[in-house]
Amino acid sequence: MAQINLTLEPEFLKALFLYDSGEAMKKLVEKIIDAVLNTEAEEQVGAALYERTGETRTYRNGYRDRSLTTRVGTLELHILKLRHGHFSTE
Repeated sequence: MAQINLTLEPEFLKALFLYDSGEAMKKLVEKIIDAVLNTEAEEQVGAALYERTGETRTYRNGYRDRSLTTRVGTLELHILKLRHGHFSTE
């Protein structure tokens, strides 16, 4: 399992304090799940975003927006599309 590093921009952090607590949690969970999906994509592709290596197995080919209903609300996630094969998560 890869290590996931999450960077939150100062503007995003300020906005979290301005949302009500439910909306702030929803936005934070969206960010975390998108980071997990991006890390899994890097493992499947064999390279990070905009990185070119000799070990690249396929290429990113955009995203699909998908909704996920959770206890904190309905999240809008960005699911990766691959040029060859399909993206699957753990």
